[in-house]
Amino acid sequence: MAVYTLPELPYDYAALEPVINPQIIELHHDKHHAAYVKGANDTLEQLEEARDKEAWGTINGLEKNLAFHLSGHILHSIYWHNMTGDGGGEPLAADGVGELADAITESFGSFAKFRSQLTKASATTQGSGWGVLAYEPVSGRLIVEQVYDHQGNVGQGSVPILVFDAWEHAFYLQYKNQKVDFIEAMWQVVNWQDVARRYDRAKARTGLITP
Repeated sequence: MAVYTLPELPYDYAALEPVINPQIIELHHDKHHAAYVKGANDTLEQLEEARDKEAWGTINGLEKNLAFHLSGHILHSIYWHNMTGDGGGEPLAADGVGELADAITESFGSFAKFRSQLTKASATTQGSGWGVLAYEPVSGRLIVEQVYDHQGNVGQGSVPILVFDAWEHAFYLQYKNQKVDFIEAMWQVVNWQDVARRYDRAKARTGLITP
C-alpha cells in the first residue's frame, strides 16, 4: 500500500491566473508532483526489498532517491497552499498575521529587504531548485535558503514556511527563460495566512531541536 499520496489542489487550475496559467498548474500538479509521490513510494518498496534480502549494493542510490522524491513531495505540498488567487502584498497586523510580519522585520530588517533576498535567492538558484523562507529553531529566527534540486543545501532542522518553485517546469510554458519575471510575479499570489500558520506551527516544534 502506498505511503504517500498526491494531495488535491486547494483551488481549481485557473485560480492563480494571470500569474500562473491553468496549463502549468495542471501539468505541474498532476504530472510532476505525482511523479515525486510515485518515486518516494517506489523507493520505499525497493528499500524494503533490500532489507529483506540483506542486499545493500544500491543503498547509496536508494537513500538519495528517497531524499529527492520525498523532499519534492513535501515542498510541492507546501507550495500549493502557499498560493491563493486573492493573495499578495505583504503580511500586516491588520490581516491577523502581525507576528509573522514582526518576525520578518526582526530577521531581515524590513519586509522590503526580505523580499529582495528571497527573490534573488530564488531567481539565482543554480540549476533546478527552490527559494525558501524557513524557521530556524536553534536561533528562533527566519532565514532564506537556496534549495538545490529538492533536498540539497538545507540547514538541518529548518522548517520551510514559504517556498518559491524555481524549477523550469513551474514557469517555462508561460515565462519561457525569464525566471526572474516569474519570481517577481509570485509575490502577487502569496497566501500570508497560510505562511503565518506554518510559522506558528514551526515555533511550537522548537523543543524538538537541541543545539
